[in-house]
Amino acid sequence: MRKALRGWSLYELAWLGLFSGVAIWLTIITKDSLFGFTVFFTGVWCVVLAAKGNLLTYVFGMYNTLGYAYLAYSNGLFGEVMLNLLFFVPMNVIGYFMWKQHRKGEKLVMRQMQNKDLYRVALVCVLGSILLGFGLSFIPAQNSPYIDAITTVLSIVATFLMVKRFKEQWLLYIVLNIFTVLLWVIRTIDGSPDGLLMIVMWSAYLINAGYGYYTWNKGAKEAALQ
Repeated sequence: MRKALRGWSLYELAWLGLFSGVAIWLTIITKDSLFGFTVFFTGVWCVVLAAKGNLLTYVFGMYNTLGYAYLAYSNGLFGEVMLNLLFFVPMNVIGYFMWKQHRKGEKLVMRQMQNKDLYRVALVCVLGSILLGFGLSFIPAQNSPYIDAITTVLSIVATFLMVKRFKEQWLLYIVLNIFTVLLWVIRTIDGSPDGLLMIVMWSAYLINAGYGYYTWNKGAKEAALQ
């Protein structure tokens, strides 16, 4: 654990402590399960470590992926379930080894996409969300099919960019986190017992995505000059 925290700024430590504390407080107030808390906690660690380019993000990410898949299943979000089990689980393994191969000392080598590639990514996200949302709308128990589709497609594309070490992943994560917060707001209004904790968790991810873009933008510029 000490190795994972080496080189962290005071802001990063304060941010991590704040949202970990909020998770504990909400778990007590809402009488949420210990399992729900562990999903929140590992998720916070996962995204903070990703913003730092730390390999341990994939270790915490594996537990969070499996736990979140279960919560999504119990709330009728089947697109999220398929995304986590069929995509994120294997990508956690692939990402770990790909990041391990592209490091200079303790630092991950970060990259920047060309504009033409960004346009292609945007097109894939829009078309993919429309098609998947249409398909999910035919599942009787599916809730919020098009929002679920948007979060699913953005997650897939952003994960590919993350594994390939592109800073633009964080722009997708910002949009993704906004829609995922909206998704869980809807589920909370509908009575989901896990909704409040998930709203706080994804709001934490949203804040971290902004910081992640700042960090990776600086890292990509430094790598380009070397």
